[in-house]
Amino acid sequence: MSLMSISNWAAAEEGANPLIPHTAELVVGFVAFSLLFLVLRSKVVPMFEKAFSERTEAIQGGMEKAERAQLEAEKALAQYTTQLNEARGEAAKIREDARVQGAAIIEDLRNKAAEEAARITAAAVASIEAERQQAVTSLRNEVGSLATELAGKIVGEALDDQVRQSRIVDRFIADLEKSK
Repeated sequence: MSLMSISNWAAAEEGANPLIPHTAELVVGFVAFSLLFLVLRSKVVPMFEKAFSERTEAIQGGMEKAERAQLEAEKALAQYTTQLNEARGEAAKIREDARVQGAAIIEDLRNKAAEEAARITAAAVASIEAERQQAVTSLRNEVGSLATELAGKIVGEALDDQVRQSRIVDRFIADLEKSK
């Protein structure tokens, strides 16, 4: 280009509004923008949408999974609480049954001990009574023979008659019992 043409161009440029772009720049800019838009729309936007939908599905699936897990946890907690309450009730019932059985066993042992004590006492009383009767009989025979012998010495006669000896001994023992 010649110096003249550059100066004409510069002069022409000086007269033009600097805010309004040239038509060629507008066409080139529009074509470049359209190409960029088409490439982005056909290649990049589907990848973004795919990633966005995958993330959305993952988040929704995670939320659903979390809700299911929370529901299962609540059910498990309710079941655990129910089982715990049942176990506490059963433990209380077992303790009460054990206490009742313990009281029954103690009462049974007391009754058996009382029966055994009564049996031992009755046997002892019977044994004492039998020994007393035996002692009384033995004492009666000895006292009778001594009294008969003594009476025979006092009277000077032999008291060999059994019936008479018996009456004398009975009378003597009766007098002893009255003197008590």
